[in-house]
Amino acid sequence: MNRRSALTLFASYVASSPLFAAEDELLGPVNVHEFEDVAKRKLHKLAYDFIAGGVEDERTLRANVEAYGHWDLVPRVMVDVTNVDTSVELFGLKLEQPILIAPTGGKDLVMPGAEEVVAKAALKSKTLLCSATGARKLLESGEPLMWWVNGIGQATKEQAVHFARRTEDVGGKAIVLTVDNAYQSNRDRNNRNRFDYGMMRLGVPKPGEEVKPVNPARAAMWGPHTPSLTWNYIDWVRSASKLPIILKGILAPEDAELAVQRGASGIVVSNHGGRQLDGAIATLDALPDVVQAVAGRVPVLMDGGLRRGNDILKALSLGAKAVLVGRPPLWGLAAFGQPGVERVLWMLGAELKLAMALAGQPSLSTITRRLVRKHA
Repeated sequence: MNRRSALTLFASYVASSPLFAAEDELLGPVNVHEFEDVAKRKLHKLAYDFIAGGVEDERTLRANVEAYGHWDLVPRVMVDVTNVDTSVELFGLKLEQPILIAPTGGKDLVMPGAEEVVAKAALKSKTLLCSATGARKLLESGEPLMWWVNGIGQATKEQAVHFARRTEDVGGKAIVLTVDNAYQSNRDRNNRNRFDYGMMRLGVPKPGEEVKPVNPARAAMWGPHTPSLTWNYIDWVRSASKLPIILKGILAPEDAELAVQRGASGIVVSNHGGRQLDGAIATLDALPDVVQAVAGRVPVLMDGGLRRGNDILKALSLGAKAVLVGRPPLWGLAAFGQPGVERVLWMLGAELKLAMALAGQPSLSTITRRLVRKHA
């Protein structure tokens, strides 16, 4: 989506919204943070806290965002940046910018059928969607959606083989395995709100509606997801599919090395958005050691705490091939539906391009580790 069409579409949405005064109708949110403010006002508290919150004391949630402030950019000057190229190729797919939509739970807390709405936004934004569901209908209609299929693994080889083959059948371009989700985490906001995990499928209750509990949150609840997941899973999937296998949730360089040795096609440095183990290292801080361990053998991506284009530039400088954003598209979705998602993606891409220009980087290939410096 070009700048003019994005602004026109967004302005029409803002103009119809009671959230803005008349003099602000053509402006609306000017950054991701302001999109979150709008989303918070429009969302049910159960939904907002589920999406915005982290685990326990939320140290890792905060650290993900704060880590970008610990790195300074060291721009170059007297470089011709008349044209700035943000395009990148990942596993044979050409993207206009290195910004992908991360897999996120809870989309249906925002609106019914939200996965498909986000998929449509990804298609219009010409970016890649990483998601467990929501794309099949678009693909069946012949739309050229770029879709990586995400999962948390299966308990047996038979189940893993079935999942891999089904992913190919529905048109997935890669299998993204989330590896840090062995158990349901202890999220204080959900526990305090008596959040019901059945809402993930059914949505939040309407005013005055009484819903029978399905899976209510409880403090320190012991809920297994895939506790038996091991490196053998890669062999199981490899036996059934030639699709790239990308492991999401790697933080330790030792695990990055093992991932490459066992045949992973790529790595996503991730701590689940601060939603699994509190006190885990911030993803930006984990990135350099993982990149060093991988040594260029497979692409390294990352997610976590990205809110500005210069955040993305810092991640690229530290060796990320591309980034995935999770909460920002959801804030756009909650604020203005599909146009909000598209606007958030456009905004982050535009900020990245401007940051690259001001840092003297005409393309992603010119960005190196020398562009950033960590301060105390």
